[in-house]
Amino acid sequence: MPALSLVAFLLGLMATPAMAHGIADVDTGSLWSSDPWLLAPLYVVGIGFYVGTQRLWRHAGGGRGVSFRQVGAFWTGWLVVALALTSPLHWLGERLFTAHMIEHELLMVIGAPLIAYARINGPMMWSLPASLRPTAGRLLNWSTVARPWAVISHPVSATALHGLALWAWHAPPLYAWALENTALHRLQHISFFATALLFWWVLFHGRGVGRSLRLRDGIAIACLFVTVLHSGVLGALLTLSTRIWVLGQGALASEFGLSPLEDQQLAGILMWVPMGMLYTGAALFFAYRWLITIPAHCHIPAARHAG
Repeated sequence: MPALSLVAFLLGLMATPAMAHGIADVDTGSLWSSDPWLLAPLYVVGIGFYVGTQRLWRHAGGGRGVSFRQVGAFWTGWLVVALALTSPLHWLGERLFTAHMIEHELLMVIGAPLIAYARINGPMMWSLPASLRPTAGRLLNWSTVARPWAVISHPVSATALHGLALWAWHAPPLYAWALENTALHRLQHISFFATALLFWWVLFHGRGVGRSLRLRDGIAIACLFVTVLHSGVLGALLTLSTRIWVLGQGALASEFGLSPLEDQQLAGILMWVPMGMLYTGAALFFAYRWLITIPAHCHIPAARHAG
């Protein structure tokens, strides 16, 4: 099966020296990424979250300010993102459409929602020296920062930006250019993850939908429904297409017994079905939370039995 072949091939890459041609900045022996543009943000955010969490808990008590569940979600999401961007999967994603799709699904529908759920802004603020926290808080409240944030953090804006990133980077000309240009390839990863993080953060914590948790959950369901539809259409187009969208993306397809077109179609199925199922699962979570927060006066009273 292609999926098992992919796993076996990745394990082989980790154990066997290989030539690291392409735009990924990787170690030629292991194919793990050594790109500082990927490693530096991972280390900065990871260290900042750890330091901030420890300071916050020393001040407020363990599990307060940021819960143990949120800490677990952050480190799980951080590990998923780190593996997606630095493991041999990142190198393979430049040469196999299926691997590309797996990498970006790990970023957008697993890593991003876990980190968004963790709500890292509090620990990151606490990671700063005490003397700098008030200044940082004032900077974030400046109109030049607060007004653009109010626009992009609206549910409609966040959903549109996430969808735009997904469709734009799968347009054949831009996709092909990203495979040839290192800076553009980095921008592709950043935009996928950043728009997904914004999207999930708004669904979990957004303030632009009113104070009602139930209203926020209802809007989250609608946003996820729209996202399932448009990502499913893109996945279907990739799956059902009879021509190759990007020449060279399936350079290693034959290693897995696939033609480049079959590799593209398998990638499309991964976007169409597993990604759609994850979005749908999230929508069901918000639907459940929406149902259990129905106001008491909306419940139908139990019928009284005749005496």
